[in-house]
Amino acid sequence: MENGEERNKIRNSPFQIRLPLFIAMALTVGVLIGATTFSPSSNNPQGTAKSYLKFRDILSYIDREYVDTVDIEELSDYAITKMLEKLDPHTTYIPADEMEMARSYLEGDFEGIGIEFNIFKDTIYVVTPLSGGPSEAAGLMAGDKIIKVDGETVAGTGINNEGVFKRLRGPKGSKVNLGVKRKGNKKLLNFTIQRSKIPTYSVDVKYMVDEKTGYIKVSRFSATTFEEFKEALTELRKMGMQQLVLDLRGNPGGYMDHAIRMADEFISGEKMIVYTDGKGEKYDSKTFAQTRGDFESGPVVVLLDEGSASASEIVAGALQDNDRALIVGRRSFGKGLVQMPIPLNDGSELRLTISRYYTPSGRSIQKPYNGDAEDYQMDMLHRLESGEYFHPDSSLFVDSLKYKTLKGRPVYGGGGIMPDVFVARDTMELSPYLSQLYNNNIIREYTLNYYRDNRKELEKMSLDKFRKSFVVTDKMLQDLVQLANKSGVEYKGEEFKRSKNLLRNNLKAFIARSLYGNSGFFPVLHESDEEFQEALKQFSRAKGLAKGGA
Repeated sequence: MENGEERNKIRNSPFQIRLPLFIAMALTVGVLIGATTFSPSSNNPQGTAKSYLKFRDILSYIDREYVDTVDIEELSDYAITKMLEKLDPHTTYIPADEMEMARSYLEGDFEGIGIEFNIFKDTIYVVTPLSGGPSEAAGLMAGDKIIKVDGETVAGTGINNEGVFKRLRGPKGSKVNLGVKRKGNKKLLNFTIQRSKIPTYSVDVKYMVDEKTGYIKVSRFSATTFEEFKEALTELRKMGMQQLVLDLRGNPGGYMDHAIRMADEFISGEKMIVYTDGKGEKYDSKTFAQTRGDFESGPVVVLLDEGSASASEIVAGALQDNDRALIVGRRSFGKGLVQMPIPLNDGSELRLTISRYYTPSGRSIQKPYNGDAEDYQMDMLHRLESGEYFHPDSSLFVDSLKYKTLKGRPVYGGGGIMPDVFVARDTMELSPYLSQLYNNNIIREYTLNYYRDNRKELEKMSLDKFRKSFVVTDKMLQDLVQLANKSGVEYKGEEFKRSKNLLRNNLKAFIARSLYGNSGFFPVLHESDEEFQEALKQFSRAKGLAKGGA
């Protein structure tokens, strides 16, 4: 699973650059647009016919008269792609030679290296290594650029998705060598990754934070998400859970019906979950809670950030507008357009935006688009530069963007879901030196070596004992610094001192992952997670919502 894509009833198109390509619900359609047949729009038949004939004539002149031989199909595909960019960032055209790849992905039985990627400016960018997959274990990181595959240069060669799949996917047990460019490193980093079946689970972890507080992290909405979530919820309730932290940070979306069913587990009666609005009424829809959920009354806090998109925003918006959960974190991504897949007669496909998603209060989830695709793709960088990661954007708190929840609480639109409780990115303990340790894979390398060297002793400890008694010593930190020096990472005393406590936590968390998997990793990591700690402080307010207060 390299470039993720999922569907059910209405499908959402690719998240550019920062987010993987995820498809939500697909409409059943039987629309075929022929190359030789033409049916003008009933809205503006004369204008559409004139434009169609103009485009046809230009292609014909180029084909017959242009000085050089031209690939007309390639030229037409390019024109279509550029035309669609003027509409919105998620209406897309998929050429015929990429459709087989897309369909094979949808079948879901993959063997590969386990990354989600995007191609931007002729370079393969790692969006994220999939949780539990071989790329994550090897140390690939979000933002890495894949420059070489098995010695072959793939950057700047015009590579497409199909070319990436051919090189990175392969039989379980086979190996691939990657040359990776990472920010802050002059030399290529080399990784040898053994392919395997890519994990399909989407609930990364569930655990009891204390005797009454449960935690569930959902990384995406896949074909099994609701069942995984339901099982996790049931197990936590059996363990005495009375209140829940639902972590949707970094969740890029996926199957919309799984998101709706998840929201329904928390929302009582027949309250609205989401609605869509398009041109006319053809693609308008309203979705309401239908079933009696397993957690309709306990306090809920939802963690959200700028990486939470699409289906994640549907869940968060439904719970917020129905006063069912308190949202903690930062403004979500803002992906709220619905695409319909339209197959074309040459085997290609148009994914056309037909409506917008709205939360129950009437907020459009989609963030603004000015027609500049590259500017839209750089939205995350713009948020960083404007300081939105450290304080809420005041321009979004205006009367024109103000809405009310079911019980009259003010909430704000403007694109994405605005949290009830803002939490700034914590930079107090971050430093360039710590970044260099991560960028050069030093932390993962050290913790894997430590685990291998001390495996027998470590495996005698239960997770509970490990969390309470295991200490990252000064000697361990010195050994880490020495390993970094050997790898060319220059020691910076003041920066090391600034990041020391966070470094201790991260080393302990990664050792816990080697020992206990995600069940050990996340509880340790959360000890230094400011957003998680803030969520725990907000349960008194969340309890007020659960009891019917505003």
